[in-house]
Amino acid sequence: MTAPQARAPQALAPRRLIALGARGPEDVVADTRGRVLTGVEDGRILRLDGLANPAGGPRVEVLARTGGRPLGLELLPGDDTLLVCDAEHGLLRVDLASGAVHVLADTLAGERLRFCSNVVALSDGNVYFTVSSTRYPLHQWIGDLVEHTGTGRLLRLAPGASVPEVVLDGLQFANGLAPAADESFLVVAETGARRLTRVPLTGPSAGQAQPFAENLPGMPDNLWRGGPDGPIWVALAGPRVPPLDLLHRAAPAVRRAAARAAVHAPFRPTGATGVLAYDDQGSALHHLTARHSRFRMATSVCEASGLLVLGSLWERGVAVCERPAVK
Repeated sequence: MTAPQARAPQALAPRRLIALGARGPEDVVADTRGRVLTGVEDGRILRLDGLANPAGGPRVEVLARTGGRPLGLELLPGDDTLLVCDAEHGLLRVDLASGAVHVLADTLAGERLRFCSNVVALSDGNVYFTVSSTRYPLHQWIGDLVEHTGTGRLLRLAPGASVPEVVLDGLQFANGLAPAADESFLVVAETGARRLTRVPLTGPSAGQAQPFAENLPGMPDNLWRGGPDGPIWVALAGPRVPPLDLLHRAAPAVRRAAARAAVHAPFRPTGATGVLAYDDQGSALHHLTARHSRFRMATSVCEASGLLVLGSLWERGVAVCERPAVK
């Protein structure tokens, strides 16, 4: 199914920016107490407490250090264990009480996993996670978007296993993940194709890509769902770039040459920031935009204490915004 866009975008209403003293809080997730967890460029896992406190800034705690580059996060029930997709070390489990870091999976078919992007854990014990690219590492992410390699993957780590299996490959920069309310399918963000893809987990279509929402107004990054009753939130890391759409139809040699140039060119994100929300039927519930935002390249969004919190691969902090009324 292809979801219609919201009838008219609403303004994304910012409240404040919260500096973290480190760059790149790429993913943000909220626990049951309204605290927000994120991972930053220097490998630290941070927790922010007191976001809604008008009297002062939140308290920032260092919970762990992965020794790599944490990206997508998933809190397990109880809020004391965190799954981390680390772009350098693979899929990790972090004990938030002790800060201990354990590697769950770091190889596939004899090759090291790199550029693990986002992860979800289901109630049956299966863990699903994405690899954005098998050709480009994180620091050259723009090369994959330009070349349009289609080497992204959705992987599954079964309970007790140490080696994942491929559920679906050929994805265009596989990124955020979110489960259906009944866990019968996953929604995968394909950043390089500006679409969300539905992947059934049961039945005759299990593991097959199906349209969920296509032709998005920007490039989807991380997805977040606070619970089965909540919507699937989608962060748009950048707007649609028509010349890039045209390039994706060019010959592979042309795309490869453009990618080689792109990874060496200076990059600065635009001031366009966007957030979408969908229900399980693929209907758009919210479309929030800010054309000239001071907070650039929003790569994640979550709900915490009645607010929306945005993370960014680019910025040195998170943004706190008003949550729109429930539709």
